[in-house]
Order: sequence, then C-alpha cells, then structure tokens
Amino acid sequence: MSYEPHTHEAQAAILRHLLFVPYANFASLQKQTDLTSDHFNFHIKKLLESGYVEKTADAYTLTRKGKEYANRMDTDDNTIEKQPKLSVAVIVENEEGKQLAQQRLKQPYFGYWGRLTGKVRWGETTLEAAARELMEEAGITADLEVRGLYHKMDFEKESGDMLEDKYFIVVFGKNPQGDLIEDFEGGKNQWMSDEDLLAQDTVFESIQEITKMARGESNFYLEGHYDYEKKNY
Repeated sequence: MSYEPHTHEAQAAILRHLLFVPYANFASLQKQTDLTSDHFNFHIKKLLESGYVEKTADAYTLTRKGKEYANRMDTDDNTIEKQPKLSVAVIVENEEGKQLAQQRLKQPYFGYWGRLTGKVRWGETTLEAAARELMEEAGITADLEVRGLYHKMDFEKESGDMLEDKYFIVVFGKNPQGDLIEDFEGGKNQWMSDEDLLAQDTVFESIQEITKMARGESNFYLEGHYDYEKKNY
C-alpha cells in the first residue's frame, strides 16, 4: 500500500479522531498525539491553514474538504492512502482507417508514442473529459463512446518499485472533424496505421491492448503490468 508522504503523523491522528466525532476540543485532540501544547498547537494551526479543519467556539471539526481528505485514511495506522490516477485514453479513427497517435515530448516517458490521454477533472463526465482533451491537444472533435476500463501499473525494472498506477477509461471516437494540431507543447500528433505506430522506436506496451478494447475486440476490463528502465521515468 502506498501513502502520501507529506501527512505528518500528528496531523493524521487529529484527522482520524475527527472522522468519528462531530467535533472535539483542544484537550481531547491533544490526547491523540502525545505532544506538548506548543507542538500540538503548531499542527492544529497547519490543519486550519490547509482548510481541512475549522474552529467554531471552543471546538474543532472537519471541513467538507477535510472530510473528503480524511475519508481516504487507513484508520488502522493513521496514514492517508495514495490513490491511483484516473484518466481517459482516446482512440480516434478517421475515414481512412488510421488512428490518432501521439508522441509524448515531456517527462516522464519522453519520446514514447501512444494514444491521446488526459486526467479526468473534478465534476467532469467521462465524455466531457475526452472531448476536452481531444480539442485541447489535437484541435478536433469526434463522436465519442466509452469502450472499457484499463488498469495500467508501471514498475521500475531494476528495483521493482511502482512508478505509476493509473486507470484509463478507454474512449473510441469516429467521424473526426477539424484541423489536426500536429505539434503542441509536450507532444505531437499524427494519423497512423497500427503497423506504422508499432514500428516507432519507443512505443507504450499497452497500445495494442487499449486499441483492441476501443474497437470492441477485447474484454471491457483489462489490467496490465509493465517494466521500464529507470532512465525513462
């Protein structure tokens, strides 16, 4: 299990206690940490400044932001769990039967070819996120449809340490409209056949699985484990 490294154990103890009570006073929260009053006061101020905790009269309670954050806590050891990222992977096919390919020109994985991807923003539907990313990075629109869910886990080959943990909602697009943006900050786009894409020097290993899912040629849910050289991440 991975955890967010910036959560101090005293602050995590305070958040955990406030998960199970509607409010708590200074003394009852201090008991959760075994800190002196001065040290405890420092940490409760940090939580107030972060917007996770608010003070009303003589009591402290979680804000809405704090409830959302603390709800991710593993309450057995007072740590905030690190969650996998959620993104869309958009596979668009044109009338010539070629698919939109994108080369990543930023770290990590600089130079790798794959599909257009992007994070799903808070409050967005899947298709809204896919349409936004398609317009922002490629300058086109398309008729979009959700085709599956792909769980991709990347590890460093030498150490076995996890590099990234992502869920991609796979979206298929057809009837693309607009002028393709070929070069943009962080990457470039090109219409390619499957053969041409796989012939590039560095290609994400998940490309074939994601493309098959988009076309409806595989299961709705797939999971992949991939190893990368340390220099690529």
